Amino acid sequence: MDGPTPPALRDLPQVQRLLEQPQAERLAGQHGRAPLVAALRTVLEAARAALLQGAEVAPAPDTLIEQAATLLESHKSPQLRRVINATGIILHTNLGRAPLPHAAIQAAMAAAGYCNLEYDLETGARGRRGAGAGALLCRITGAEAGLAVNNCAAAVLLALSALAGGGEVIVSRGELVEIGGGFRIPDVIQQGGARLVEVGTTNKTRLADYARAITPATRVLLRVHQSNFAMTGFTESTPMPALVGLARAKNLRVVHDLGSGALDDLPGGLDEATVLQSIAAGVDVVAFSGDKLLGGPQAGVLAGRADAIDAMRRHPLLRALRLDKLTLAALEATLRLHAEGDTGRIPALRMMGQSLAQLSERAARLAALVGPPAQTEPSAGYTGGGTLPAAPIPSMAVSLAVADTEQLAARLRAQPTPVIGRIAHGRFLADMLTVESDDIAALAASIREALA
Repeated sequence: MDGPTPPALRDLPQVQRLLEQPQAERLAGQHGRAPLVAALRTVLEAARAALLQGAEVAPAPDTLIEQAATLLESHKSPQLRRVINATGIILHTNLGRAPLPHAAIQAAMAAAGYCNLEYDLETGARGRRGAGAGALLCRITGAEAGLAVNNCAAAVLLALSALAGGGEVIVSRGELVEIGGGFRIPDVIQQGGARLVEVGTTNKTRLADYARAITPATRVLLRVHQSNFAMTGFTESTPMPALVGLARAKNLRVVHDLGSGALDDLPGGLDEATVLQSIAAGVDVVAFSGDKLLGGPQAGVLAGRADAIDAMRRHPLLRALRLDKLTLAALEATLRLHAEGDTGRIPALRMMGQSLAQLSERAARLAALVGPPAQTEPSAGYTGGGTLPAAPIPSMAVSLAVADTEQLAARLRAQPTPVIGRIAHGRFLADMLTVESDDIAALAASIREALA
């Protein structure tokens, strides 16, 4: 130990002494002795750390038991809870990205019991998992076949393992991106059993760069969408049709890691590369996320040529990456909304297409319900989730100028339905881009409670 032991440490009671208190005996009856002992040890350790850091007085036994009771009650609450997203970030990764369409929630509930996950109701024989989602992908995109796994990184890993394992993958230096959580494209390629070959420069990669790098060991030309950053200025990239033409001439595969998952043109005039464009260009496989611009559950979606998708279906890695029945049901329901042209029922896409007039009306209604110090002001939201980083969405927010914005934010997070907003220029902002109209009354009540 670096210094003398604080005298107050001697005042901390032993766990056994605390267990003998009447309050502790009642807690043991409610929660069980073992959970209570663990909670008491946790609060005692926190008290010990506080004393070592300069606290002068040890907490009283009653206080320690009350802290343990609070901890035990918190353990009874589910870790995953519904929150009100007032950040203005539609696909907020920390808040679960795309909120599911009602149709997807209903579909997951219907599949929660027994369902025909791998059973053909017509023949009575074993069926193919995800057949419904695959058929819808073909219908929507024009691809020959479709497949879904548990996220986009897994989709790219499976594609490279099945199509390039033991060979070389050529990719532009400007596309060696890192996505959330520290996952890097070079690492995914290596994990897929392939060797990375970098071509071009950070800002310019021409068709001739790919052509010069092709060897007998080359298996795949990989295109990675720069979805979580923007590169502007003196730049040049190879058009996808030209890259596909080169691959066909050399008997190679083209895999497109599109990431963001925009099937077609987005609402609100937002400009993003789409799955339909990739399929039309003739790529062998395009991989994208289910919970970003597709607007559904977390999934890695693959669409493309039948022989390429079949190679992935046969790969042993697929079993480790396959989707469960609830996610498949939600994904299929989301894809059906796309297939039927009913994307207005997909919350993430609906939010992107909101008018400023709608957002202004919602902000005015919230400010009126909250009262002073609430005011409305222009804001800028984003799609989030690593998509369209340079495309702010005009929005409106309710701002709260208070003495301690961090304390207000903490109080809002502690509400029965936690409220997550953002702090900017010394004010707490509740951005209407991501607040549903039905949540205005509950949000206003939470803000009034936090201000009080």
